[in-house]
Amino acid sequence: MATDTVSAVSAGQRTPGLQQAKLFRIYNHYRVVISLMLVALLFVDPVNFDTRFRLLDYYQLGVVGYLALNCFVALVILAGFQPGQRHITLSILLDILIMHGLLFTSTGITNGLANLVIVSVAAGNILTPSRMGTFYAALAAICSLSISGWAALTLDGQGDDIVRAGSLGILYFAAAFVLQNISRRMMRSEALATSRAQSIAELEQINQQIIQRMRTGILVLDRHGQLRLANAAAEELLFGTPTDARPSASRSHTLPQPLKAGLEAWLKNPEKRTEPFQPAPTSPLLQVNFTQLDQKRGDQILVFIEDMSKVTQQAQQMKLASLGRLTAGIAHEIRNPLGAISHAAQLLEESPNLDKGDKQMLDIIRRHSRRVNGIVENVLSLSRRKPANADLVDVAAWLKEFKTDFLQTQEKTKPPTDIAVKITPGVPEARFDKSQIEQVLVNLCDNGLRYSQQHCGVRKIELRAGATADGERAYVDVRDFGPGVAKSASHSVFEPFYTTDQGGTGLGLYLARELCESNQAHLSLVEDDQPGCCFRITFAHPGRMI
Repeated sequence: MATDTVSAVSAGQRTPGLQQAKLFRIYNHYRVVISLMLVALLFVDPVNFDTRFRLLDYYQLGVVGYLALNCFVALVILAGFQPGQRHITLSILLDILIMHGLLFTSTGITNGLANLVIVSVAAGNILTPSRMGTFYAALAAICSLSISGWAALTLDGQGDDIVRAGSLGILYFAAAFVLQNISRRMMRSEALATSRAQSIAELEQINQQIIQRMRTGILVLDRHGQLRLANAAAEELLFGTPTDARPSASRSHTLPQPLKAGLEAWLKNPEKRTEPFQPAPTSPLLQVNFTQLDQKRGDQILVFIEDMSKVTQQAQQMKLASLGRLTAGIAHEIRNPLGAISHAAQLLEESPNLDKGDKQMLDIIRRHSRRVNGIVENVLSLSRRKPANADLVDVAAWLKEFKTDFLQTQEKTKPPTDIAVKITPGVPEARFDKSQIEQVLVNLCDNGLRYSQQHCGVRKIELRAGATADGERAYVDVRDFGPGVAKSASHSVFEPFYTTDQGGTGLGLYLARELCESNQAHLSLVEDDQPGCCFRITFAHPGRMI
């Protein structure tokens, strides 16, 4: 801060700033007024001028020329010219010399124009608080003494004029020293204020950028729950449509009912922690915390909104660490006996003495052996999963490519597989690990095709890519034409080992959601009036990922 202040002061001494230019314009207005008054005085009692003035013609010429000069400078400044330091210095020097020239051609140092020289010296020291200001005082003193000395030697002037000139010289130097000190202090104060204002503006800009770019949502509410301010993350998490940070834009939103209920509960009991909630079925799980913005007044409440995705990621890492230790035992303790059971069933199947009931029992053994093996494989794949390696992906092009690759694996299926892809214009890009999200899509597509075939006899699904309401996040829908999911089971479909298919393991959707969460995407069941079942993958904002 001290370095910035010194730099600002030095810069102000070298080149005039905006304040200096403004002061010079004011001073030039004063010069125009003074020159107009001097010209006006020429028309007042012109007869006595001939007897009292030494060189009346030169005096009149000097007054008119001084008016013309000041008017010209005023017009140039009015046209937008920014005076530099040399222009200010030249103007002050001209003022001192012209004023003494008028004193010389009029009645000498006793003329009232000598008081105007003090104003010029003072203005010079305000506009140039440096050694140049002392030079103005010295020049004015030398000119005043010269005029008085010349008058005393050539015109038999009184000695009092020399004393008056010396007194004026003392006034010039006194004004220079006093005003220089005052001007320097003012410039230091102005430089310090400018530096601090710039620092505050930069800090405010940094804070604004941090608050608007951070993933934590921030709301400012009054005690009645009225929204006063919200950052982009809060708009995105709560409403899905981030706006700018203006209060008028934020106040147009209505708080979700769970957040209102949490606020009312917190106002009654500040020690109570608000339960996590979802503003919408496709939104991530949110955790809110309340605090008083002003502890003394308490009329505004600050709300922090945390996306539970980060907590979920940490929990996933802990689960993966535990599963890594568990799967070693699973692979040995379950798969080996399971392999022995499957092998024994194959040997028993080769026996020629099996009746119909024995064959049914063998079929049950094989089917459930495959199911248990599938469960083990899914758990092993979960524990062996590598961290997501996210890339910036063009969702529309990637989805079309996925359809082509997936259909190549379905060429021998009967009835044939039908996949419709619909792309909404303006789908934004997203960051995710393509291999992991493709694994999720394969699982969803397999489920959708199976349930569509069971319900209506055709293997048909629909893939749709679009943008969320804010236009900044992409999503992908997988819709089948099966019987759909009952409302009573809509909250259980992502639980591990929950399945409605007798041959399923109940881990497919659970693993799909785990993979989405590791990519900061959200897998949800869309509840609408359309036939079948629709699962949506909502990707995170590509610029605000953890």
